[in-house]
Amino acid sequence: MQKTSSRLLALLSLLQARRDWPGALLAERLDVSARTVRRDIDRLRELGYPIAAVKGPDGGYRLGAGTDLPPLLFDDEQAVALAVALRTAVASGAGIEEAAARALQTVRQVMPARLRHRVDTLQVTAVQRARPGARLDGGVLLALSAAVHAREVLRFDYAFPHGTAADPPPRRVEPHHIVTWGGRWYLVAWDLDRDDWRTFRADRITPRTPTGPRFAPRELPATDVAAFVADRFRGFDGPDAWPCHGEVILDLPAADVSPFVHDGVVEALGPDRCRLVLGSWSWAGLAAAIGRFDADIRVVGPPELRDAFALLARRCTAAAAPG
Repeated sequence: MQKTSSRLLALLSLLQARRDWPGALLAERLDVSARTVRRDIDRLRELGYPIAAVKGPDGGYRLGAGTDLPPLLFDDEQAVALAVALRTAVASGAGIEEAAARALQTVRQVMPARLRHRVDTLQVTAVQRARPGARLDGGVLLALSAAVHAREVLRFDYAFPHGTAADPPPRRVEPHHIVTWGGRWYLVAWDLDRDDWRTFRADRITPRTPTGPRFAPRELPATDVAAFVADRFRGFDGPDAWPCHGEVILDLPAADVSPFVHDGVVEALGPDRCRLVLGSWSWAGLAAAIGRFDADIRVVGPPELRDAFALLARRCTAAAAPG
């Protein structure tokens, strides 16, 4: 017969595996009496697990959701998948890095050595398309998600970039989707006051309560939300993408470059170097856009970009010549 501690873990694992369990079947699986199962269920309840008794001919039990988060039990694959997801979130630049890092450390501490090694071998490179540093309150994300799920009109204050009009009126929208793009969270919604689709940066949203009435979802003017968002951020993807793309190495920190790159990719290569992938309508225009950064530049490719830099160099030399 199993020891009490290991039997409790086995019982918890069974309860997590399916919705309802007849008491007799639990006793058979654990090779104990029905009375022992009842006693173990009481112990799990004392530990904070909300286990309800299910009425029926045989009686049974159901593990429900509680107000507190009790200890969870994962198999090896689930534990590794959770750790991988958290490590990816840490590197996402989506505003939840600190919370994800704490959660990852908690999960890693209780992992067996064999699993910890598998997780530690995973290295995720942070790729940013937007300015780093924007922090998203998890409560805001939950509030937006709840409104999307309930299909309720959402009212919120929206903080515009520096230099725009102060104290704008609250926005009223029909929330449709929450998406991530370029390291930021966005709300895709129908703006009731502007009678059009809009995308709002979630880190600039301060929801107001209560939410408004329920609404019937409108159809997006795209095949799916991914296509819609890609169209709104046109330039790097899709049919309206820039015809010229180039890659360079800049002797600048990624944090100094990202605020000025709204339609490209910035990848940190170290504390003082970064990789920049950018697009433009012409090779000369692309070289000029990259040349605005006050730093040494190494062209990775393609050759057309290198030729464009040479052309600009000749033109700049000619322009600097006297008379």
